[in-house]
Amino acid sequence: MKNLNKLSSLLLGTALAATAVSASGTLEKVMKERGLTENDVIRAAKTYTPTGGREDYIVFSSGGQSGQMIVYGVPSMRILKYIAVFTPEPWQGYGYDVDSTKILRQGNIRGREINWGDTHHPALSEKDGKYDGKWLIINDKANPRIAVIDLLDFETKQIVVNPIFKSDHGGAFFTQNSEWILEACQYAAPYDNNYHPIEEYKETYRGGVTVWDFNPKEGRIHPESSFTIEMPPYMQDLSDAGKNASHGWGFTNSFNSEMYTGGIEVGMPPFEAGCSRNDTDFLHVYNWEKLAKLAKDKKNVKVINGHRVVPMDVAVKNNALFLIPEPKSPHGVDVSPDGNYITVCGKLDTHASVYSWPKIKKLIKNKDFAGRDPYGIPILDMKKALHGQVELGLGPLHNQYSNVDGEIYTSLYVDSQVVKWNYKTLKVLDKVNVHYNIGHLCGMEGKSADPQGEYIIALNKLAIDRFNPVGPLHPQNHQLIDIRGKKMDLLVDMPLPLGEPHQAVAIRASKLHPEVRYKMGTNTKTGKIHEGKTLAGQERIERDGNNVKVYATMVRSHINPERITVNKGDNVTIYLTNLERAEDETHGFTVDHYDVHASLEPGETSAINFIADIEGVFPYYCTEFCSALHLEMMGYLMVKDPNKKYVSAQKLKMKTMSPEELKAEYDKTVAVNAATDAVIQSVVKFLKENHYEKYPVVKNLVVDALDQYGKIPAEKKKSDEAVAAGDLDKAILFENMIWQYMVKTADVGIRAKDTLVKKVATKQSLSAERGERAFNEGGCSGCHVVGKVSSGPDLTGVLQRHENAEKWVADFIKNPEKKFSDPYVKAMIDYFNLKMPNQHMSDDEIKDIIEYFKWIDDNANLF
Repeated sequence: MKNLNKLSSLLLGTALAATAVSASGTLEKVMKERGLTENDVIRAAKTYTPTGGREDYIVFSSGGQSGQMIVYGVPSMRILKYIAVFTPEPWQGYGYDVDSTKILRQGNIRGREINWGDTHHPALSEKDGKYDGKWLIINDKANPRIAVIDLLDFETKQIVVNPIFKSDHGGAFFTQNSEWILEACQYAAPYDNNYHPIEEYKETYRGGVTVWDFNPKEGRIHPESSFTIEMPPYMQDLSDAGKNASHGWGFTNSFNSEMYTGGIEVGMPPFEAGCSRNDTDFLHVYNWEKLAKLAKDKKNVKVINGHRVVPMDVAVKNNALFLIPEPKSPHGVDVSPDGNYITVCGKLDTHASVYSWPKIKKLIKNKDFAGRDPYGIPILDMKKALHGQVELGLGPLHNQYSNVDGEIYTSLYVDSQVVKWNYKTLKVLDKVNVHYNIGHLCGMEGKSADPQGEYIIALNKLAIDRFNPVGPLHPQNHQLIDIRGKKMDLLVDMPLPLGEPHQAVAIRASKLHPEVRYKMGTNTKTGKIHEGKTLAGQERIERDGNNVKVYATMVRSHINPERITVNKGDNVTIYLTNLERAEDETHGFTVDHYDVHASLEPGETSAINFIADIEGVFPYYCTEFCSALHLEMMGYLMVKDPNKKYVSAQKLKMKTMSPEELKAEYDKTVAVNAATDAVIQSVVKFLKENHYEKYPVVKNLVVDALDQYGKIPAEKKKSDEAVAAGDLDKAILFENMIWQYMVKTADVGIRAKDTLVKKVATKQSLSAERGERAFNEGGCSGCHVVGKVSSGPDLTGVLQRHENAEKWVADFIKNPEKKFSDPYVKAMIDYFNLKMPNQHMSDDEIKDIIEYFKWIDDNANLF
């Protein structure tokens, strides 16, 4: 403890020095006010990600009963996104526009719409057993389905329904090159869709593992070439695919080898009592690679509900299916990175059991069987297959591997602990308490052939007293644990309030390369060009009988067309294309009263469809705040009844301007545009002189600005034509449109300039960095804008304006009222009608601000 305190003090001292905390002891004051220890501060520093910073790892967590996925970062534990999967999601328009609804409806079962899911086990695609960052899959336990998510845009692209299972907890698991996906049935049930009495459980109810054919290049499951391995009605649970030494094999554990079916309502013992009577359950070991070849021959399969099933006797006859006893009620099976060890933990056993793949393989080769189960499946001797067992604690569940040879981490549900141990030496190394009742663990690539270590995340089922009370339904608690030292260190709690996040997988952020914009006109659900792709100038409304198709575009800050008139009863489809090229310029679209919504990222085309069954006038608008003129980004859908006669009301007469007033207004508008254009040209000059094209981020902004600016000539031509025709009222409207394009150009252009300044300016000293931070956080930037006059004077060159300028400026900042009578200061007060307030800056902060002013002067040509 003494050494720990010394280390903490050293780290604290380093932090104090690095931030140049003044003698007032700001950090100590904060610690005292909030009751923080030195360890608290160190742990906070380990997880803190500075503004604009990036994560080391990205975590994909199941969303449980939300039917979604949750994305967050490590080490900050900040939630970054929810991915819509099995459930409609309004913000992203998932299930509210035509194209995403098609994906959602792929999950219909037996003709029934299913609009919720229970997501459980995500998996990342692999190459040679290592995560490649291309695809993410997730299962739905409640409605046996698998979804495929494309990590180029974090969107769901496919949902596949299992045609013979009635539940699915044991999915989804990629094989080591992502050519197959393993999905195990949970609750045994008849494969067909007919009624079968529970008394026929052993004869007609079945478990199994579906082996889905997956194309890792296109990211799609092919059901027609997939198959299921028939298994006994033991409750198959989680799986893992062999890797490296055990590649080609699959491992699935189970519970209820008793094949008990309960019956509490008729006086039988509860299900939980009857299904845990045996000392052991069964680990299923199967050669999926051999079975995939066998399934190609019609003689080796049964076709049920249009799906191929390899019967148990075929699998047994071809030496492709075996059982090994395992601790009762296991809840996970995990293959080591080299593929030579398989670890199983039983919830009702205090031990972890480590099986040896070489021993299993030898037993299979020699047909050294301890017996057969009631269905004729060979049973291997447990003791002969084991590498060994180790006692861990109460309620061992799930495992994750680290980058240290033999090191593994296991969750203990009953003990509420994570235990670190070695599966080769079978020795326990460390334990840490978590809060509370941990289920799964998430290591950093911890189930791949290339685990990274560093952190473990405890996915706890209960939070109890860890967060502010928010009613009886508590969030769940994900806790980040640092495993880089000899002892594990719990760093931070993160409440997760979306469903029961069951399991998570983590990948290095450097492996993910998502797009920031789409190719213009992309249907994001198919990756192909959308049938409704519409470019600027192609906007139109087409009618075919009572089918109306609207081809529309969206760009800051208007929707084109802005008026749509249809008849009551029309089938209306609105195709929308986001014409933006700038990153993060999303537009949303809805029509009031019609329960539709689309979210369109730059370049995306989407469609909404509805029957115009309500007469009236309905505004439509952009739902995503996208620009200063966002509220003006709207239009009207007008639905009229073709069977009604409408009596037109007398038009309200608006006061018209005299010709002289119109001319003055026109001249004023043109002058404003000319002044705005001068600002734009000065920005363009700066960008060119400083070679903006060398910096991709700046270049992208410039391209977007020029796209807006390029629309001006067409509007100017219309304005000039209106002037020539004597219609100044119309000309003013076109000039106002020019001004809007200029504002948008200037907005992006100035962003480009500000970004470029940081790129080409001399590097700030640490003192100047602190000075800029103090200048902004102290409120100085509220009146002073560097490079231009604002509510106060421009401070560029302030150190050149006075004798002994550094002292003059320091004295003014520290006690401004003493200089209010100074002639220079008095002139500034009179001009700006504002007095410099005392911001109570410390001496150290004032010194840093002066260093910041020096940096400004050194780069004055850039402001």
